[in-house]
Amino acid sequence: MSTSRVTTTVTQLRDALASGQPPLVLDVRWALGDPYGRDHYTDAHIPGAVYVDLDTELAAPPSPEGGRHPLPRLAELQKAARGWGLRQGQPVVVHDDLGNTAAARAWWLLRYAGVAEVTLLDGALGAWRAAQLPLESGIPVDPEPGDVVLRAGGLPLTDADGAAELASVGLLLDARAAERYRGEVEPVDPRAGHIPGAVSAPTGENLAADGTFLSPELLRKRFEDRGAGEASRIGVYCGSGVTAAHQIAALTIAGFDATLFAGSWSAWSADPTRPAATGPEPS
Repeated sequence: MSTSRVTTTVTQLRDALASGQPPLVLDVRWALGDPYGRDHYTDAHIPGAVYVDLDTELAAPPSPEGGRHPLPRLAELQKAARGWGLRQGQPVVVHDDLGNTAAARAWWLLRYAGVAEVTLLDGALGAWRAAQLPLESGIPVDPEPGDVVLRAGGLPLTDADGAAELASVGLLLDARAAERYRGEVEPVDPRAGHIPGAVSAPTGENLAADGTFLSPELLRKRFEDRGAGEASRIGVYCGSGVTAAHQIAALTIAGFDATLFAGSWSAWSADPTRPAATGPEPS
């Protein structure tokens, strides 16, 4: 698996799992309002896949300053990754059952922490099912502990001040649904609206109807239409920093580097000193 790739196809994963050096498959079944990811995994998962709990293993406890899904401390992430059985230098393939919009948090975190070969299963679990590849049920035995060593800094990261700067001098993309960007609804966070100057780019528009990523050419046009071609720097946020990672994966496929505002709208909107814009326009 190439270190430059963002995605792995189901055929590539099937062949890699049958090889002498199989990747670690991480099942990050999570969706807002659905706390039963582990049950879904137990019902049916890719053989050998390890379940990863987004709320407890890929995030620190929520706080007004950090938002609903703050990044975990590196030592805690390394402990979790070793618990998954991740060995130093081992490739990783991550997926969920929701177009990889949750699994992208694992992809981003592991890339940030220095894991070179980590990819998203293109089309997520739905593509594996559609290919009629085998699934297993039940809870596997705990894997042998891994020995991976994680180091922060593999991908760029920013805070609320940096996000505000990107909105004014670069390009800041809001990956939430358009109605949340416009401030028409806000189901979970303290205030409705968006960061002034941010441009709406809903995460769902990164995907084709079958849940796979759009082609690099289509993704590039999508982001160029929102100003990515002229921007000196690009940042992304969402509600709590999870689906923003999916946007960064899509931008990477399109050939753009982007910075994550991990606290995202959940942290921004919890700070009464931060302004909020509403309506379809950036400001």
